[in-house]
Amino acid sequence: MSTLHSEAARRFNDNREKTTWHDATFWSLRKKRDNMASGLPEWEELREHASQIKQHTVTHLADYLEEFSAQLESRGVVVHWAKDANDFNNIVLNILQNHGVRKMVKSKSMLTEECAMNPFLERHGIDVVETDLGERILQLLHQKPSHIVMPAIHLKREEVGRMFEEKGISTEKGNYDPTYLTQCARKHLRNQFMEAGAGMTGCNFGVAKTGDIVVCTNEGNADMSTSMPKLHLVAMGIEKIVPDYKSLAVFQRLLCRSATGQPTTAYTSHFRQARPGAEMHVILVDNGRSDILANDEHWETLKCIRCGACMNTCPVYRRSGGYSYTYFIPGPIGINLGMLHDARRYSDNVSACTLCLSCDNVCPAKVNPGSQVYLWRQKLDALHKADKMKKCMSKGMEELFDHPQLYSSALRLAPLANLIPDGLTHIRSINPWGVGHAMPNFAKESFQTMWKKGKLKVFVKPDEQS
Repeated sequence: MSTLHSEAARRFNDNREKTTWHDATFWSLRKKRDNMASGLPEWEELREHASQIKQHTVTHLADYLEEFSAQLESRGVVVHWAKDANDFNNIVLNILQNHGVRKMVKSKSMLTEECAMNPFLERHGIDVVETDLGERILQLLHQKPSHIVMPAIHLKREEVGRMFEEKGISTEKGNYDPTYLTQCARKHLRNQFMEAGAGMTGCNFGVAKTGDIVVCTNEGNADMSTSMPKLHLVAMGIEKIVPDYKSLAVFQRLLCRSATGQPTTAYTSHFRQARPGAEMHVILVDNGRSDILANDEHWETLKCIRCGACMNTCPVYRRSGGYSYTYFIPGPIGINLGMLHDARRYSDNVSACTLCLSCDNVCPAKVNPGSQVYLWRQKLDALHKADKMKKCMSKGMEELFDHPQLYSSALRLAPLANLIPDGLTHIRSINPWGVGHAMPNFAKESFQTMWKKGKLKVFVKPDEQS
């Protein structure tokens, strides 16, 4: 019953100390989120309102995109439309080449990860510098993000400090103090901002009525990326549209509280047009989003605001890490996005869910990623990806429950399983589920038998008696 995810998770759990630390770190974020939510009596109303806004917007997407692009173009912003990742990458490349840009700084954007933009541009001789601290650390380590909000959260400060020493960013050997390492990174990145010919930002929200590009950060790197270079590029998925400022306010109250347990991000920047003497381009990217909208069962995935709350609460993610998933976005939302992108390729991730639905309960836009994972599981057989052993077990359970006499006989014989030596129940090749689980002790008499013998009595509360 092993999958690519389960095998990777097993390797992750080999380091018990780090696994426990990883689990505790994300659970602390979940608790911070809960504290913030409990401080707002209207929290559940905000969640419902956000869900309704997103539903309305994505079902009227063409109208809002037209309004949004018209607002931008009225102020001299150049708007591009990208059908897919290849289209997006080539549009970015053409803009940079036309302006003679050899180096571009950029703030965090999961869309550029989705489109594999960085390696594409680097193959064409353009140096791309990540300016989000976590993303820059991963770039220098040649690693991918393990979380959509805190991409380098899986790394310890000692690992970062040693890498900074190797790259010449840190000069004090053995100094792994976070404040010192942050100062080193700031000095290192400041030169990158000054040398860059272009800056790119992502987009948390696009306001249709005003044409605002809204970017939320805690480091201010998005502002630096747009303040120094005279060419500003925006990478934006078409689902990021919200109708107006009133709608934006709802998401502003939910986003950071759900993501990191803060009231708001340190910086919330609005870009409407290029500054004097500069130029601004906005690239609106589809890359399968129209297909998701047409999917009756999974269109709600487009409501996601990429807060990462589903990852922070997920018991599987917390104890298996982001790299255990085969899609570039991990956790509950990543399972769904991967299946929508290529169901056969990313079907292994579907098993990385306990169906506890904790993610459904914390999602600020009510995407209900756990419930969607359940729907994907029902399709595995049609995709020829269902586990053969599980299918056999399910067939056996069906036979058992369809035949009362067989079921009763199984109950009578069940205590014989107690005679199996405990060591045999934890052999991975025989019983993968037994690893990390204690075998239940079967009672000598089943509930059914005890009921028939009159050994059980029905207790009725006094207030329920007629």
